[in-house]
Amino acid sequence: MKLTLRLFLLCGLLTASVGAVYAQKYSNEFLTIGVGARAHGMGTAVIASQQDVYAAAWNPAGLAGLEATRGLELGAMHAEWFGGVGNYDYLGVTLPLSSKNQRLGFSLIRFGIDQIPNTLSLYEADGTINFDNITEFSAADYAFLGTYARAYIRGKQTLRVGGNVKVIHRSIGEFASSWGFGLDLGAQLQRNNWTFALLGRDITTTFNAWSFSFTDTERDVLAITDNDIPINSVETTNPTLILGVARALTLTERIGLTAEFDLIATTDGKRNTLVSADPVSLDPAFGLEADYGKFVFVRAGVSQLQRIRDFDNVEAINSRPSLGLGLKVGQLFVDYAYTDLGDSDGRSTYSHIVSLRLGISPKPQNSK
Repeated sequence: MKLTLRLFLLCGLLTASVGAVYAQKYSNEFLTIGVGARAHGMGTAVIASQQDVYAAAWNPAGLAGLEATRGLELGAMHAEWFGGVGNYDYLGVTLPLSSKNQRLGFSLIRFGIDQIPNTLSLYEADGTINFDNITEFSAADYAFLGTYARAYIRGKQTLRVGGNVKVIHRSIGEFASSWGFGLDLGAQLQRNNWTFALLGRDITTTFNAWSFSFTDTERDVLAITDNDIPINSVETTNPTLILGVARALTLTERIGLTAEFDLIATTDGKRNTLVSADPVSLDPAFGLEADYGKFVFVRAGVSQLQRIRDFDNVEAINSRPSLGLGLKVGQLFVDYAYTDLGDSDGRSTYSHIVSLRLGISPKPQNSK
């Protein structure tokens, strides 16, 4: 089953690459999956409330929510998608600058499908099949983010702004590779218990330049099997705008609650979202986080609302629900999420996500 799924996903990757000149609606879609179990537990509705090392991937302005006294913060995540066929990993670090209320962040994201069989050399020159000729390769997407964020504090109001410079590398074995560059800009405005956020992802439009390298023998095999031979091309990722609002509540002396609503506006044409139009489609997301003493967290969320029809042409709303837990032990945060990827047929493909966050505070200096 996993072998079949790997082959299916590879065909999808190659098809997307071949058609890159004509359609880029889902270009660099691996970056929209998102990092951190907290965010996934809240249905990915976090652009207003995420204020830790993972904020670099959600809203770079959120890095400025970490005070300089928090020092260095490290983050790591591992998740398995499609029954363990795809692996999604993240490493990140953020550190304060000497200037007040400023931070830098560096993040590395990888989404890869490994152990894909290469059957282009399956046949010998005389037409016989030789399974010893099968080799394996990986199809992987990488993104490096360099983040800068700054906070401006005036009374009870705090404005945070930040930006990402993205370098993207995608590869399909030795057959294809691409390099891309992009820019994200974000802001968070916090006043009392309310936080309003705006994010412009791929605000300048992100470009990926693809190049392909097949041997003459591999090209012959592709031609004989009626497969298109890819050509060098450029694909683009259109800007996405996200609006978010979060409210923090104190229910009791020990129990707190944070609720957030996000509205995602894509600009690459009609998508299967709750509000679908051309060129802008709207996709809402909602998340909740309850905490006890700021050391135990329970989360829930819903996102990716889609209109689907069954065989009787009856329309229904499909969604991606999620649940999550979090635990704080000293400066170590351990988060877990259980979320449903779903698909267009309404089938459920639940995945487990685990992420860690570790703070390293500077030692206080003794006054003389």
